[in-house]
Amino acid sequence: MSSGAFVGTGAALACLAVAMGALGAHAFKSLLDPQQLETFHTAVHYQMLHAIGLMLVGLLDLYRRSVWWRVAGWFMVVGVVLFSGFLYFWVATGIRTLMYLVPIGGTAFILGWATLALGAWILTRD
Repeated sequence: MSSGAFVGTGAALACLAVAMGALGAHAFKSLLDPQQLETFHTAVHYQMLHAIGLMLVGLLDLYRRSVWWRVAGWFMVVGVVLFSGFLYFWVATGIRTLMYLVPIGGTAFILGWATLALGAWILTRD
């Protein structure tokens, strides 16, 4: 993915997170039980954090191209899909089968930030 695509994807995911947060705060408040609502808000929160992370990745890659940034960005994209996406799926459907993939999404988030940190340390050693 290009630098601009990471920034654009991050901005789109941030926009979606705001919309989902609004739905959770207003439309879903009376439809979901407290556990589902808390899970939904967790998905929105992590989506927003990683949307901002993706924009950071894109901006860093514009400043200095590096495979480190791109790998970090892909980990964050995978994390949003597996973590937030499958939490949304569970809340919407009640089907827990895909919940087993949520920890893989969380691990992808961790790997994304670790890759970003490692890349920064390696690239600024000079």
